[in-house]
Amino acid sequence: MNSTAGRNIWIFGGSSAIAQAYARLAAERGAKLLLVGRNNDHLQANAADLVARGGKVAVEVLDLAGQADRDAVLGGFIERHGFPDEVQIAYGILGEQERALSDLALAADIINVNFVSVALWLLAIRARRDPARPLTLIVIGSVAGDRGRASNFIYGSAKGGLDRFLEGLQHTYAGTSLHIVRVKPGFVDTPMTAAIKKGGPLWAKPERVAVDIQKAVDRHAAVVYTPWFWRPIMLIIRLLPRFLFDRLKI
Repeated sequence: MNSTAGRNIWIFGGSSAIAQAYARLAAERGAKLLLVGRNNDHLQANAADLVARGGKVAVEVLDLAGQADRDAVLGGFIERHGFPDEVQIAYGILGEQERALSDLALAADIINVNFVSVALWLLAIRARRDPARPLTLIVIGSVAGDRGRASNFIYGSAKGGLDRFLEGLQHTYAGTSLHIVRVKPGFVDTPMTAAIKKGGPLWAKPERVAVDIQKAVDRHAAVVYTPWFWRPIMLIIRLLPRFLFDRLKI
C-alpha cells in the first residue's frame, strides 16, 4: 500500500537527517509536506530539495523544545495547512554524557528536548486531531532507551521515558484511527553523531532508516528497530542478567 500518496505530512524537526531522507521518499510519492524547526536556512534548503523531487512543501520556524503555546501553534498550523494525515517527530539532541554528569543544565536540556517537549507535543496533537480522520504519529526514539547503560544513560533515560509514554498512548488508542509508530534506530551517520567515531556494520545511513520507517508505516507496525538487526541485539542486552551486564563496558 502506498501510504504517503497525496497525504498531508508534518515533520517536527525538518532539519533532521533522518526526517529529510523520509521526506524525500514522501515527496517522490506526491505528499504535501510541512517542515517545522528552528533553523530557517536549513528548512528552506531542505524544502527546495523536496520541491525538486515533486513535493508540495511549506515551512514553519519554531523552537520545538521551547515554551510555545502548543495548542495555539497547532491551531495556526491547521488553519494554514489543513489537518495532517501524518506527523513525524524527529528532533532531538544527543548531548555529551560526561559533561552532563556535572552540568545539570545540559542534563536538563537532554531530558527536556528528547522526552518532555516531545510528550507535550504528542498530547497537544492528540487533543487537536480530528477524531473522524485517521492520523499516524511517527516518533523517532532510540535503542538507547531499551536499557540503561553507563555510556549514555542520561540520553537513554529520556528516550526510555518517551518509549514508555508512547506504549501507553498506543494502548490507549488501540483499535482506533490514531496509529503510533515507535522508531528505534541504532547508530546512524548524521550530524548529531558527528563527534562519534564511525565505521563497522552497526552504522547505518539515514536513507536506510527512512526506508525502514516508510515500510513500518505502510504495514501499520507499532514498533520498528532500524536496521533490523538491532531488535535481536537489544533483546539480548535487555535479557542479560545483571551480574553479566555489569561486566560490559557499553
